[in-house]
This record gives sequence, structure tokens and C-alpha cells, in this order.
Amino acid sequence: MTDAAETPGGEDYLAILAGVVADAGDVAVELARAQVQELRMLAAAGRLAEAQTAQRNARVQVHDMALRSIAAEVGGVMRVTDRTVQRRIGEARTMIEGFPATVEAWEQGRIVRGRAIAILETGTSLPAELWPEFEQVAITRCERDTPNRVRGELKILAHRMHPRSFAERHEEAAATRCVRIVPGRDGMSDVIATVPTVIAEGIHDRLTQQARAIIDTRDERIAARGGIGVAFGAAVTQRDSDSDSDSEDAAVIVATDNRSADQVRADVFADLLLAGTPTLDDTRDTSAGPLGAIRARVQVLVPAATLTGEDDGPCDLTGRSPIDPATARTLAGGTHIWERLFHDPTTGVTVSTDSYRVPSGMRRFLQARDQHCRFPGCRVAAIRCEVDHTHDHALGGRTELTNLAHLCQRHHSMKQFTAWRVRQLKGGVLEWTSPLGRTYREDAPTPAVAFTPAEPPPPPIAPAEPAPF
Repeated sequence: MTDAAETPGGEDYLAILAGVVADAGDVAVELARAQVQELRMLAAAGRLAEAQTAQRNARVQVHDMALRSIAAEVGGVMRVTDRTVQRRIGEARTMIEGFPATVEAWEQGRIVRGRAIAILETGTSLPAELWPEFEQVAITRCERDTPNRVRGELKILAHRMHPRSFAERHEEAAATRCVRIVPGRDGMSDVIATVPTVIAEGIHDRLTQQARAIIDTRDERIAARGGIGVAFGAAVTQRDSDSDSDSEDAAVIVATDNRSADQVRADVFADLLLAGTPTLDDTRDTSAGPLGAIRARVQVLVPAATLTGEDDGPCDLTGRSPIDPATARTLAGGTHIWERLFHDPTTGVTVSTDSYRVPSGMRRFLQARDQHCRFPGCRVAAIRCEVDHTHDHALGGRTELTNLAHLCQRHHSMKQFTAWRVRQLKGGVLEWTSPLGRTYREDAPTPAVAFTPAEPPPPPIAPAEPAPF
């Protein structure tokens, strides 16, 4: 007989789940206090090391030895290496002494550890005299969102507060671009390329599209017996030959190709770099093969002032991190799908359709509105999400802007197959309800472009009446 507690939606199940959630809240409070207490302990250890040498006007080396000794002592109790403790001491002092308001908010439970770390990591890119101003704004923002969602906004905030322009700092950083190899285990190595963010995002996106194209056409290529494949990174190409054995060998390779998306992506990456074009492409000798024709996609939010050159601040590579304004302007000027999007339906934006399929114009509007997955805390970029009917189309939901929102595959599936429910309010606001009845509002992101009404034109001046004779 099935236990009632094992039945989702049953009273016993919900009661047990409510207890687990309540315990999670209590544990979170206790954990935060313990984490802050540990932070203060480490900061005190750092101050002790500094005090040991301050009165003797000691050299830097003497201070470092004192810090190493204390770190080794503390590390023995914490059962971690002294190097780890010494690094954490430095981080703790920066947090305790440089961001006291953040520590207080963390201890009070207003923010969690992940948010505090996000404030520390983004704020330290600024001069120390700007830290208090930065953390006050950052704490307010962190109280309303999750760490992964807020991190990008904090980076943008820090870049805009920095006394040097983002364009100037990006130019210096771009001069450090490089490729390096980190030897790994079992004959493997990591190839690490330090390049501008928008380039890195484009590289990964193109590799992902090509990997999906290869995986999705496996059955077609097996049926055609002219397929190609890669086994363990060794490219195998179809050759023009009268021999049936070559074709059969290629078909066998395709039929046994069980690589994951990550593995295919890595193989395509190697092919592109070693051969110049994807050797997996059936028509690689032509100018428009199915893989070679794939181009990278990135979604960039460019403020109007930056686009016109009035502002030189960073732009947001949606779901990732800031990019320099010059690159953003280049992308905006070179794209073939650049267009203005308006919320007012009288401007011509498609707001509703009788079909299930979402028209391209409406999809682009939703990408600009949503920017990312609309489940609370998720930051998967909209261009990698699915457009979901908030009220299911099969149950009568219409394909219209007020019933559509982007959800990543994970949260789209959760909406369909769990007790989580969602409804869309005015302005694109989503209200999620958990199995326990808790509600979470997911406000629409701040629009990338805002339009304000112009001053009304002055009334026309009536022509003067002709003077009587």
C-alpha cells in the first residue's frame, strides 16, 4: 500500500514538505550567523598578524611570516592548508573592513552569502573610497533578487561608477588577450583563450548550434548511408570513391555515434581550429555547407545614449556580463535584424495571433522584454529559452504578448510536470505559486530602451484677417 506521504499533493505530503521548508529557513539563519562569525575570526587573525609587526616597523617579509604562522595555526584547527587560510584571511579583512554594511545585511538575513560575495567581487574593482556608496546601492538590489541574477547588474553598476571609462579599461584589458594550455590528466589538456566577452559568447554559441545540427541529423545521415562522424575526436570524412566499403564504414561510424553535446562541441572546436572549416560538414568544399553556414548569435542590450555616442558606458550581453560600447555599436550597425520595438500595439508590433506558432516579430519583442528565463532567480538568456504559453495553448490559452514568456527548458518542464503554477499579470509580471502556496513575483526586467512623449507642438497661428478698405 502506498504511503500517503509519498503522494504529491496529499495532506501528509504537504505537511512534511512544509516542515522541510521551515527547517530550511531556520538552518539558513543559523548558517549565515556562523559564516559571519567565521569571517570575523579570520579578519581578527589578520589584524593580529599586522599588530605583531606594526610596533617594530618590520619589513613586509616579517609581516608575511607572522601571517603564515597564524594561518598555519588556524588551518590546523580548521583542517585546511595554511595557504587557503591565508587567502581567506585577506578576503575576510576586505569584507569586514571594506564592506561593513554588507556584512551586517548578511548577518541579519537580508542577503545570503552568495549575494555578499557578489558585492565583494564586483565592488573591489572600484577604488576603495567608492566602496561605501557602491555597497549601499548593491545591498538594496540584492535584497530583491538571487545572486546569479543580480551579479550582472552589479558589474554594470561598478563599471558605471568607476572614475575611468569602461571603454578605456576594456582597451587595456584586450591587450592581454592570449591562448594558453593547462596540462590535465590522462593525456588531456585545457585550451584556454582569453578574448573579449562577446567573442567568447559567440564562439560558444556557434559551437553549440553546430553540435546540435550534427546530433539532430544522425538518423537522416544513417538513412542516406553517406553520413560522416567523429569517434573520440578523430575526424572521418566521406570520400568520393566507387568502393562500397568506404560508404559502409562511414555509415557504421554514424550509427554508433553516441557522443554527448559537450563531446561533439569539443570535436567541432578542434576541427575548426585544425582544418579551418568543420571536417564534419558534408558540403565543406562549397561556400554554404550546413555547418559552415551556421553563424554565432549574441543578444546585446545597448542604451540609446551609448548607441548615439553620448555615453561611453558598458553594454549588457544579456545573461552574461558587460561588453565595451565600441563592440556593441559595431554589432548594432552590422546586424540584419536590428529594429525598433514598441510596447504600443498601434506601432505595428504583432501582439496576438490565432496560431500556436509565435511569429518572428513577436518573438523578438519578447526577447527584448524578457531578456532571460522568467522563473525567479534564473538568468539563462532569452535566446536560449523557449517561448511558453503561460496559460497552455491546448487549454485555450492564446498566442498573445500577455500570455507569453521565456522559460528555459528546466523551468518549462517544471511548470508542466510539477505542482508549480504561474499566471501573468499586467506589464509582463509573472506570479509563481509553489506547491505550498507560497507566491513569488517575477517582474519584467528593466527595458533596454524607454520612450518618453515629446512636447506637444504649438497650435498653428491663424492667418490675419485682411484689413477692410
